[in-house]
Amino acid sequence: MSQPTKCIGKLTGHEGAVMADRLVKLWNPHTQLLIKTYKGHGFEVNDACAAPGSSTFISCSSDKMLINWDVSTGQPIRKIRAHGHRINCVKLAADASIAISGSYDATVKVWDLRSASRDPVQIMAEAKDSIPSIDVSDHEILSASVDGHIRCYDIRMGQMHEDRMTEAVTCVRFSNDNNCLLVATLDSTIRLLDKDNGKLLATYKGHKNTDYKVDSTLGFDDAIVISGSEDGRIVMWDLVQATKLQEQQADKSVICSLSYHPTQNKRPTLLKTLDCGWQTYFQDGI
Repeated sequence: MSQPTKCIGKLTGHEGAVMADRLVKLWNPHTQLLIKTYKGHGFEVNDACAAPGSSTFISCSSDKMLINWDVSTGQPIRKIRAHGHRINCVKLAADASIAISGSYDATVKVWDLRSASRDPVQIMAEAKDSIPSIDVSDHEILSASVDGHIRCYDIRMGQMHEDRMTEAVTCVRFSNDNNCLLVATLDSTIRLLDKDNGKLLATYKGHKNTDYKVDSTLGFDDAIVISGSEDGRIVMWDLVQATKLQEQQADKSVICSLSYHPTQNKRPTLLKTLDCGWQTYFQDGI
C-alpha cells in the first residue's frame, strides 16, 4: 500500500508561529484557501478538535480556557475556564456533547457541553506531571503524562489501568480497532501495546524525539504508524513488521503535530512545523 508522499501545498496564513498568534484558522486542504478565522483566546492555541459533521469545534489554550465554536458564524458558543494552568490537549466524545481536556496542572477533566454548570463532570488527578496528550474511544479515555505513565480510564466500569514507561510520555493513541495503544516517549521510541494486558507488541525507531511533544498516529486502517520528528522529517513504519517504510524531509523545523485522514488513504495528511505553517501531503501520484 502506498503512503502520502507528495506535498501539494502549504497553509501559511498565520502571523508568525502557528500556535502563538492565538488564532484558529479553517482551511480547505485541497485548494489551500482560508475559509474562516476564529479569534477569542488570550494566549497560544495548543489544540483543537472538530465535532462529527463539522458544525462545531472546540479549542484549548494556554489562557486556561476551552472555547466551543460555531463553525459557520465564527462565534463562541461557550467559554469554560477549565484548568489552573495551560491546557495542552482537548478531545470530543462521539456525539460532541462531552469534552475531555488535559492540562499542565496534571489533571484530565470531563465537561458536559450541554450543561450550564461551570464544574467538570469528572476529574482524573492520578498523574504527577503535565498531561500533553489524550485520546477518546467510546467509553474510554487514554492519557499520557510526563511522569512516565499512560492511564486508561473505563468510564462505564469506573476503573483505571496504568502502565509505566521508561521515559516521559508525550503522545498516546487508541488503534482504530480499539485493541492496541500507540505510545510515544522522549527517548525517540514509539511503542505498540496490547490495551488489555499492556504487553509490548512492537517498537518503532528511526525518528528524533527527545525534547518536544511530537505527534504520532496510525493510518486509517491501522496498517502504518506515522510520526513527526524534531529534525523535520515525517517517518512511516509498517505496523506489524515494525520496519521503516519511508521518510520525507518535510521541513527544517520540528514536526510537532500530525493528522492522518480517518477513513481514506487517498486523502490529505496534514502536518504542522514549529516555526512555519501547515503542510498538506497526498498519496504519491494523486
